[in-house]
Amino acid sequence: MNFMFWDAASDPTAAMGTVGTLTMILPMVIVLLMMYLVLYRPQKKQQKKDAEMRNSIEIGDEVTTIGGVVGRVVAIKEDTFVLETGNDRVKIRFRRSAIGSVEKLNMESK
Repeated sequence: MNFMFWDAASDPTAAMGTVGTLTMILPMVIVLLMMYLVLYRPQKKQQKKDAEMRNSIEIGDEVTTIGGVVGRVVAIKEDTFVLETGNDRVKIRFRRSAIGSVEKLNMESK
């Protein structure tokens, strides 16, 4: 009887078994799941929404860049667009990634 106690005391992993392993791994799995739900998933949704907005610009749309420049789109190329600002009709070329917000041209009001 004394020998059985000695064997369990000399090998602590044998005494823990699968329940001990599960209690060690389960918190790590929960933390990873929470990180996915709180950080990664909303960021991916926002990136998809932003890419959709940037790809939907058309000539005549009112655009605000991430730098604060406001103007109307007058030309669109593959990854750039030309913005016309103010009454002096200054034209500036920007990358699509510089778009902060888009206000669509409303054709029904004309």
